[in-house]
Amino acid sequence: MKKIILVVIDGLADSPVPKLGNKTPLEAARTPNMDSLMRSGDCGLVSPFWFKSQKYPCSDTAHLALLGYDPRSYYLGRGPYEVAGIGLDLKEGDVALRANFGTVSEDLRIIDRRAGRIRETMPLIKSIQGISVKGIKFIIKKSYGHRAGLIMRGKNLSSSISDGDPHEPGAEISKVVPLDKSRRSAFTAEALNLYLEKTHNILKECSLNKQRRKQGKLEANYLLVRGAGKMKKTPSFKKKHGLKAACIAGGGLYKGIGKILGMDVVEVKGATGLPNTDLKRKFLTAKSLLKKYDFIFCHIKAPDNFAEDGDFAGKKRFIEKIDMNMKPLLELSHALVALTGDHATCSLLKRHCLELVPFFISGSGENGKKGKFSESGCRNGKLGKIRQIKLMSVIKKYASKIEK
Repeated sequence: MKKIILVVIDGLADSPVPKLGNKTPLEAARTPNMDSLMRSGDCGLVSPFWFKSQKYPCSDTAHLALLGYDPRSYYLGRGPYEVAGIGLDLKEGDVALRANFGTVSEDLRIIDRRAGRIRETMPLIKSIQGISVKGIKFIIKKSYGHRAGLIMRGKNLSSSISDGDPHEPGAEISKVVPLDKSRRSAFTAEALNLYLEKTHNILKECSLNKQRRKQGKLEANYLLVRGAGKMKKTPSFKKKHGLKAACIAGGGLYKGIGKILGMDVVEVKGATGLPNTDLKRKFLTAKSLLKKYDFIFCHIKAPDNFAEDGDFAGKKRFIEKIDMNMKPLLELSHALVALTGDHATCSLLKRHCLELVPFFISGSGENGKKGKFSESGCRNGKLGKIRQIKLMSVIKKYASKIEK
């Protein structure tokens, strides 16, 4: 079997934009390297996974599906992936949550969910580290910007609890409530509410917040938690697919998914998960890792961010930047390159949407094809329309077929 590099461009697909001549950002972008790779193999469209309780596909479950893990069986909840991605070690039975440092009023109404997008949060983290409530140990670690990861560790915990983040400015803080009738859920909700009340009182008196008040800045006086998930062992990527795998990503969620699936997470200097990420270094690293690994998962985040901001022109330019830096992946005789997105993000809607996502698998050597890598360019591709959960099987079969 040939070795595999899977490049996932977050939010790659889009809907037509009138100001781009009724083309999507990908269709409008100049992508000679992607086009060349597509023409050396075959292409099609992917139907992303999403739970019917969701309005549209989400990044965590879509990535699990992309990597061959049916979320209906393996999804842990968003918290564990985010927490693992920032370097916290999870134990089986831990409940993990995402957290924002936010600003609330004295009557506990949301003023700002991100505390003015505060960045320096280490003094806040230190002030609330090492707290235990009702026998449950709370472990917190800084993520980037206003974000943090939180672990609840102890006995009789459940992830069947609601968010403590109402997600709306002006709304009253949401009490965490159990989502089922079990004693574990009720106990977990009670312990977390007590912790949030205790940390709120500590944060109000933290020297950093006193300083911010004097400076007229928003204080970071409340932890807004969401995405509870309970850690349990997931079969490793090596065990499931027979491939030794490495993960290259800037964003914590994607590192966390790689880590929980047993991939080696390779830190790349300048890989930020933002538009300033070092794309060339990412691709050069992916190429070099083929000496040691059978499968490289390489994630690129920024196109999703541009689309969620409604910046279709920025998304187009960044796709062109990705393409320009992909040259190290051309003409890999001992590996194939598969490229797709996790879901569509529609620039005009400024959110994830339900469009199909283009993909190609290079490396068959069937040159001479015409066409551009895009949503429309892959519509009639040889590989047709594939459910996201089936894509890894297709890639592996393709790699085996090419090797023969």
